[in-house]
Amino acid sequence: MKVDLSDFRVRPGEPVKLKHLDTHAPDGLSSEQAAVQTAQWQERLARLQDRLYAEAKQSLLVVLQARDAGGKDGTVKHVFEAVNPQGIIVTSFKVPSEQERAHDFLWRIHAHTPAAGMIAVFNRSHYEDVLVTRVHELIDKKEVHRRYQQICDFEAMLSSQGTRVLKLYLHISKDEQRKRLQDRLDDPEKRWKFNPADLEERARWSDYTDAYQDTLEATSTEVAPWYVIPADQKWYRNLLISKLLVRTLEDMDPRYPTSKLDLESIQID
Repeated sequence: MKVDLSDFRVRPGEPVKLKHLDTHAPDGLSSEQAAVQTAQWQERLARLQDRLYAEAKQSLLVVLQARDAGGKDGTVKHVFEAVNPQGIIVTSFKVPSEQERAHDFLWRIHAHTPAAGMIAVFNRSHYEDVLVTRVHELIDKKEVHRRYQQICDFEAMLSSQGTRVLKLYLHISKDEQRKRLQDRLDDPEKRWKFNPADLEERARWSDYTDAYQDTLEATSTEVAPWYVIPADQKWYRNLLISKLLVRTLEDMDPRYPTSKLDLESIQID
């Protein structure tokens, strides 16, 4: 089954209604088929990442956003396992510290953007500061829209300096979130993941839906697009993201550097 990745892309100015977007895989695709395809895409991902690292001229920033239990950690673990650890940095942004709150909201973000040759993954990101802060009414609508523009400007600057920005919203249903949270309670080995605060956030489901829709609409640009990834089934999520990473890196077209030396004439005794 062929999947058109453009179907998941939020085009600039396009209205977003999450309730109309699938959270699950299409009929006709099995987890076994997806596993085979994912392995093939990850082989290509590994080769492209090696070229990106060797070239050391471009970089890739992958932003992961989702509701609680949406699959951000699982994506990092299962999709990026194909990548050489030397070429990737994962940053998880927690509640801002006192020092971070004393600066503008993007201050703590910029230091973690990828250097040339690297892939950086943000597990949560600067978008928390227009999502959580809005839902909890820590900032007003005027500030939300100001931050939207500041984010777009920031990402445009990164793009102009050679960093490709790829933003993924992992789209799960409310029922799937309930199952995953319950699983954390039922499995002793997963209880460490459970946070009672997740239930408070779950009660704000509609508020977060509105916040995500507005954010996706306002900040999906040509140079830093959002993709809404169906994520109820982890195997389908992994397949789509693996393919999307490969297609993105192929478009970046990193090349192994060439040597000015006459390497053909060198013999090692």
